[in-house]
Amino acid sequence: MRAEPLGRFAAWLLAGLLGLLAGCAGLPSEVVRMPSQALPATESTPLGRMAWAGAPDRAQSGFRLLPMPAWSMHARLELARRAQRSIDIQYYLVQNDETGRYLLRTLRDAAERGVRVRVLIDDLYTAGADRLLVALAAHPNVEVRLFNPFPAGRERLATRLAASLLDIDRIHRRMHNKLFVADNAMAVVGGRNIANEYFMRDAGSNFIDLDTLVTGAAVPRLSSLFDMYWNSPFVYPVESLAPPDLDARALRQRFEEMTMDAAIWAPQTPIERDLLGYRALGEDLDEGTLQLIWARAEAYADTPHKALGPRELRPKVAADAPEGVLFNVRRVVRGAEREALVTTPYLIPGRGGMESVRLLRKRGVRFTLVTNSLAATDESLVHLGYRRYRPQLLGLGVHLYELSPKRVEQTQRFGVFGSASGRLHGKAAVVDGKVVFLGSLNFDPRSDLHNTELGLFIHSPQIAAQLTSLVGLITMDAAYRLRLGPHGDVEWVSPSTDGAQDVVLHDEPETDFGSRLKLEIFSPLVPESLL
Repeated sequence: MRAEPLGRFAAWLLAGLLGLLAGCAGLPSEVVRMPSQALPATESTPLGRMAWAGAPDRAQSGFRLLPMPAWSMHARLELARRAQRSIDIQYYLVQNDETGRYLLRTLRDAAERGVRVRVLIDDLYTAGADRLLVALAAHPNVEVRLFNPFPAGRERLATRLAASLLDIDRIHRRMHNKLFVADNAMAVVGGRNIANEYFMRDAGSNFIDLDTLVTGAAVPRLSSLFDMYWNSPFVYPVESLAPPDLDARALRQRFEEMTMDAAIWAPQTPIERDLLGYRALGEDLDEGTLQLIWARAEAYADTPHKALGPRELRPKVAADAPEGVLFNVRRVVRGAEREALVTTPYLIPGRGGMESVRLLRKRGVRFTLVTNSLAATDESLVHLGYRRYRPQLLGLGVHLYELSPKRVEQTQRFGVFGSASGRLHGKAAVVDGKVVFLGSLNFDPRSDLHNTELGLFIHSPQIAAQLTSLVGLITMDAAYRLRLGPHGDVEWVSPSTDGAQDVVLHDEPETDFGSRLKLEIFSPLVPESLL
């Protein structure tokens, strides 16, 4: 999730005006950051024993894709409830809503059992949440740290920006990683943040997304990547930014009161099987027979210095950083011999992306891209950047699909959206039916140059087949297929479901004239580098 651009630009304008009056604040100095490391994995815990059950060898990792929101949230909650030694979570967004408060409450319960809990959140969307996070950190065994924080005006985004007016180059660089690790034995990795709209609980819009459960060899690697951030100079204990105003006991009582509504809201355990035929994770853990696909895998994360290090230490081009996520995505995708499939909510190929497409198409590789339509996106200005590339992509023979909110609602394969609209948020790739990328990376300049990202590369034809099948459900039942018309204009094809002729549209589908006009007005004013 990212702030809607026009609203974001208005907030930045307001911030500029306020900044002229308020000046700028600085981050606290001489902050005490006690270093800590992931606790070693051990088979003395239930999760530790289950993590390796059925493993062919100790070099492989076990995976279970989590395409359905209820199953994905259930997996996180079960790991938190069953952890005995440690829980480490790292997210771009932990929203102060029912989903966020319920998860934080579950982490609090784990800490009261003696589990060490480390919570690392990017600070962009924590406005107004300091009291909640400080109250959580008042519990024994809990630490809360914020990545690249705003130093002042913390109650509202506009006042935060005002206080950092002269520090814009820093504050627009964010930690976009998503990671949940329990007992250094099992993890959840993927595209979902922690908020109602990622778990089909929002009344306005909900995301189609994808995570995976991970066990085995990849998990200690993921924990080491978490430690790289946790111990970096760019994270701050929440207490250093919002000093506690009560004693620890009163703060713990405040946390109880602030999260009581979430306890009443508690998500239900899934009782059916998901799109891939998996039961709820808790059922497998209860029976001691965890259904997994075992494969070789690698995990990568951008160094925090990509975003915030001294300029001379930042990669001039993020794609040139061999330890980075984008470098390895391009390496894998450009190595395709037959076909490449990519899904991303925000698509601006840029020069590097278009070079990759041309190389693949020149070799005869089938290339498929799935992204949001203008009607589905929550980033209309990013869509503006993307649409500049549509004719080129189609002209190169790319199979291009855009999500249709109406068709998502009609198919109900991905859940019952009701009056809410459906949006794509999954970031994934399949290469030659045997290598899968899954993580937090969007295919746009912000992920390339400004955000840090995390991703998994899984070498498994079985996982590749599952992901291809899931994306196929979108392209078949929930998306428009794009093509070039006889005069070179983009056309949207809505496949018929009753044997009638396909419907061909010539304007951005499911949008009104006003929203299209708004893009036309902003088109010459917004450079691609700002998207």
